[in-house]
Amino acid sequence: MGDITDVSGFKVGHAQDEEALTGCTVILCPPGTVGGVDQRGGAPGTRETDALRLVHLVNEVHAVLLTGGSAFGLDAASGVTKYLEEQGVGFDVGPARVPIVPAAVLFDLGLGDPNVRPNAEMGYAACQNARTNEPEEGNVGAGMGATVGKILSMRQAMKAGFGMASKKIGKGGIVGAAVAVNAFGDIIDSARNQIIAGVRGIRGFADTRKVMGSLVGRTILKFATANNTVIGTVATNVKLSKEEVTKVARMAHNGLARAIRPANTMVDGDTVFALASGDVNLDVNIVGTFAAQVYEEAILRAAHQAADVKGCPSAASFSG
Repeated sequence: MGDITDVSGFKVGHAQDEEALTGCTVILCPPGTVGGVDQRGGAPGTRETDALRLVHLVNEVHAVLLTGGSAFGLDAASGVTKYLEEQGVGFDVGPARVPIVPAAVLFDLGLGDPNVRPNAEMGYAACQNARTNEPEEGNVGAGMGATVGKILSMRQAMKAGFGMASKKIGKGGIVGAAVAVNAFGDIIDSARNQIIAGVRGIRGFADTRKVMGSLVGRTILKFATANNTVIGTVATNVKLSKEEVTKVARMAHNGLARAIRPANTMVDGDTVFALASGDVNLDVNIVGTFAAQVYEEAILRAAHQAADVKGCPSAASFSG
């Protein structure tokens, strides 16, 4: 299934606290990378996403940060910025080069130690750890404390994590995805219409949608908190404009909707970044279509590669 580093020039680095169950992941970009974003969840935590909007000046992105720690975890972006500045990487504003580092957070404070969050030092360490040779998946980086299926509380949730995928799309083109999955709902294998990780019932999976339709579910939703999200990135070596790469981010959400049920709720912060760096010429519709596919596959990988922690089972140990 590959990973996002199959797209030439991109690197992935993780840093985490395995005791506190939190961490961050950085995707370092090659020169000239054009970025876009599509944010659909009702409870986002982000940084520098406005710079990616179509009517704004900046086109180039130097790194993307995916991090745990809720809004506190945005501190890790300062470490990424520091690292890039030391490398002479950034948007030239005359007196200095300012690195453009869009970031999105997920809420992992309910699983590990809520007083430990990714900070600037952890963001810097993630950059130092960045590599192109088969980056880790599962309980690493931003996926360290990620969980899914939380409508009936964390006691009946399951562990998810960080996953990646890639696909060759013809004429030398390739698209890859990297995702940290911390959804309110369930992870679905759409080909089989089966839940592979989600809310657990007395026997097997309870199915978040069924719970939502019940009296109990409707009551719970009145008090549901915004502590969920799926955050990730798709990247390609196809040459795209800012408008086109933004369209790819939007189309990638189709993969999220196939793999997460329900998706884009008011208690999720679902955010997709898209990055394009290269000179391959392909239609944006092709790139967006397969971006959705690899994003879906990366979400499934995040479930399959996760491991049990602190009484929270993963797909590897809980079959439903």
